[in-house]
Amino acid sequence: MSQISHPVRADGVDTRDRLLHVALRLFAEQGFAKTSIREISQVAGTNVAAIAYYFGDKAGLYRAAFFEPMSKARQMDPPRSDLPLREMLEEFYRCFLEPLKRGDVATQCVQLHFREMVDPVGVWNEVIDLEIRPQHDGLVSYLSEYLGAKPESVDLHRLAFAISGMAVHVFVGREVMTSIRPDCIDSTAAVDSMAARLAMYAEAMVNAERLLMERTAGKQPARLQSTRRQSSGLQSAKRQSAKLQPPTPRAAKSHSAPSASQAKTTWVKKV
Repeated sequence: MSQISHPVRADGVDTRDRLLHVALRLFAEQGFAKTSIREISQVAGTNVAAIAYYFGDKAGLYRAAFFEPMSKARQMDPPRSDLPLREMLEEFYRCFLEPLKRGDVATQCVQLHFREMVDPVGVWNEVIDLEIRPQHDGLVSYLSEYLGAKPESVDLHRLAFAISGMAVHVFVGREVMTSIRPDCIDSTAAVDSMAARLAMYAEAMVNAERLLMERTAGKQPARLQSTRRQSSGLQSAKRQSAKLQPPTPRAAKSHSAPSASQAKTTWVKKV
């Protein structure tokens, strides 16, 4: 069987991309230690020298395979404080789920991330410090201002983790979702719809947290306060009305003429 040729552009972008995609798949399936640069170059249809040229060494190729495919999600800016809650959440989820539109690449990235957590090569702490923590802190900052809560509140951090956790679950559970209901995320439109729905769910979570904070602080939600005021006012009006009404007179004795049967009975008794 003749070997399939891979056209190479003059700037070498095609070769670099092929090496990157092959490395991502093999690192995700086999791990860093069990994947050799010779295997990667053979599968990619190039030579070992190309890896050295584009990535320096195996570690450099691993870092590129780990970071670059998810670069758009990782380059998310902190939530803009000038945006309304729903718009902020829609933008957050739209950027977060963007890599899902690349199909199997998203699955391979998740697999590689799991491998890095279980068998670290040395980049996971960097991901936390440079990407995950700033995104989390930005979300907490927005929620703090929106809810009027202190940024150090543990409940605020729980809320932020829950909001981002819904998006993370779409990545982690992608294969399960595809098996059970593939049309949830099997197209660009479906991914966009998922992002919009998650924004709606997250908005409800934020509003629920607001109600909980108000109740914890001893305040009643505005709508509940209004309902109770109306109920209290109605009861007060009823009591006041009862005071103003004259007492109900006792039933007066009847002075009407007796019936024929009553008269007959009375006459018999007299006789």
